[in-house]
Amino acid sequence: MTGLSRGRLWAVMAGVGLGMLLAALDQTVVSTAMPKVVAHLGGFSLYSWVFTAYMLTSTTTVPIYGKLSDLYGRKIFFLWGMIVFMVASVLSGRSGSMTQLIVFRGLQGIGAGALMPVALAIIGDLFPPGERGKVQGLMGTVFGISSVVGPSLGGYITDNLNWRWVFYVNIPIGILAVIVVVLTMPRERRERANRPIDYLGAATLVAALVPLLLALSEVGDAHPWLSAYILGLLAGAAVMLVVFLVVEARAQEPLLPLDLFRNRIFTVSVAAVFLSAAGMFGAIMFIPLFVQGVVGTSATNSGYILTPMMFSLIASSVIGGQLISRWGRYRILALGGLATMTLGMFLLSRMGTTTTSAVTVRNMIITGLGLGVTMPLYVIAVQNAFPHARMGVVTSSVAFFRSIGGTVGVAVMGSVMADSFSRRLAEGLPAPLKAAMPPQALAALSNPQALLSPEAKAAIGAQLPPGQAGLAAQLFDALRSALAGSITEVFLIGAIVAGAAWVVNLFLREIPLRKTHEAPAEAPAGLPAEAPAASTSEAPATRPGRTAARAAEESTT
Repeated sequence: MTGLSRGRLWAVMAGVGLGMLLAALDQTVVSTAMPKVVAHLGGFSLYSWVFTAYMLTSTTTVPIYGKLSDLYGRKIFFLWGMIVFMVASVLSGRSGSMTQLIVFRGLQGIGAGALMPVALAIIGDLFPPGERGKVQGLMGTVFGISSVVGPSLGGYITDNLNWRWVFYVNIPIGILAVIVVVLTMPRERRERANRPIDYLGAATLVAALVPLLLALSEVGDAHPWLSAYILGLLAGAAVMLVVFLVVEARAQEPLLPLDLFRNRIFTVSVAAVFLSAAGMFGAIMFIPLFVQGVVGTSATNSGYILTPMMFSLIASSVIGGQLISRWGRYRILALGGLATMTLGMFLLSRMGTTTTSAVTVRNMIITGLGLGVTMPLYVIAVQNAFPHARMGVVTSSVAFFRSIGGTVGVAVMGSVMADSFSRRLAEGLPAPLKAAMPPQALAALSNPQALLSPEAKAAIGAQLPPGQAGLAAQLFDALRSALAGSITEVFLIGAIVAGAAWVVNLFLREIPLRKTHEAPAEAPAGLPAEAPAASTSEAPATRPGRTAARAAEESTT
C-alpha cells in the first residue's frame, strides 16, 4: 500500500483510527451500562460472562487474523471485523435475555479480534519503521480518548435513552469507518494466497486458550485456585498448548511460527509486553475501588479522577512516538517508560487511609506517563526486525501476548486482593465488635460493598446493637483499613512485575529503524536469518514442515 498521495494516506489512517475507536469505545461504554442491563434482563449470576465471552473470542482470534492478513491482505479482514462487530452490536442491543447477550458479545469479540492487529499491520504497510512511531503514538490516543469519554457517554446514554443504545451507538461510527476504508484503502495483491491455511493450528490454539481464559476469569470465592474445576481447566490448557506447539512445529504455514522466538528482539518484546500488561492492567482496575472505598470519592467523581492519568498516557504516547521516529532508537525509551511505570505503581502501593485525592492523582499521572511511552514501542521494534511479508503475524503476536498478560494479571491480582482483604479484616476487627455482630453480618463483610453503597452501609450498621455508634465507627475504619492494605498490596505486586519487565528489557537488542519498507540486506548480528544477506545465491535447505516457497522467501529480501 505504498505510493499513495499524502491526502489519501491520511484518509486511510482516518478509517483505521475509526475502526480502532469502534472496539476501544465499546468496552468502556458497555461496562457503565451493565448494572442497568442486569436489572432489566435478570441473570445476575451470568454478569461476568458478558465480558468473559467477549474476551475469549477476541483474544483467541487475534493471531488467526494476523496470519490470514499476511496471506490474503489487510483490507478484507479489517472490513470483515468491522461488519461482524456492527452486526453483533445490533443483535446485542436487541437481546431479550442474558444468555442471548452473552452469545452476541462472543460474536462481537470475533469481529473485534481483527480490528487491533490488522490496524497496526496496516500502519506498518503504509509507513516505514522510521515513521511508524509518531503514527502509532497518535493512534494510541484512541484508547485514552475512549477511556475518558466512554464512561461518561455510557452513563448518559443509560440514564437518558436506553441501555440498548450503548450497543447501537457503534453503528454510526462503524458505518463511517467502513465507507472511508472502502473508498480510500487500495486492494492489495498477495502472491502468497495459494499457501495452505493452518486450520489444525487454529483449532488447537483455541482449545488451549479457552480453558486457560475460563480458569483465569472464574477463579475466586466460588472456584479457588486449588479447586478441581480450576486445576482441571489449567491442566487441559497445558495439554492443548503442548499439542499446539507440536502442530506448529510441523505445519507448512504455521499460525504462530516458532522460529519467531529465535529472534531475540521478538522474544524480549513479547515477554516485556506480557509482564507490563500483567502488572499494569492487573493493578489499574483497582484504582477506582481505592478512590471510592478508601478515599471516599463518589462513583461519578472517581471516573473523573482517572482523567488526568488518561491525558498523561495520551501525551506520553504521542511524544514517545515522535521521539522514536526522530531518533530511530527505542531501547532507551523502553527502559525509561518501564522505570517510570514502576515508580508510579510503587507510589500507588505507598498509599493508605489518609491519602488524599491529590496524591492519588499525582501517582496515577506518573504511572500513565510510563505506560504511554511503551504502548507503540514494542510493535515498532518487532516490525522493524522482520521482513514485510511477516508483518501481520509478528504484529498480532504482540497484541496477543499483551491481551493474555492483562488477563493473567487481572485474575491473579483479583484473587490476591480478595484473600488479602479477608485476612486483614479478620485481623483488624476488634474483639468487642466481633462479639456484638451477628454471624451473618460478619459474613457479609467479606465484600467491601459497605464502603461503596450507602444502602449496604446502612444495612450493616442496623445489625449492630442500638446505641453502639462507636462500634459502627470502628467497623467502617477496619473495613477501610483492610481495603486499603489489600489494594496497595496489589499495587506493590504490579510494581514488582513492571520492574521484572524492565529487567527483561535490558536484553532487548536494538536495530536502527529503517527509513524504507525494505528489510535489511544483511541480518543483524545475533538474529536469525529472516532476511539473509542479498549475496546469498542458494536458498536455504528445506526441512520437514517448511515449504520451498518459504525457503525462497527467506533467501531474499
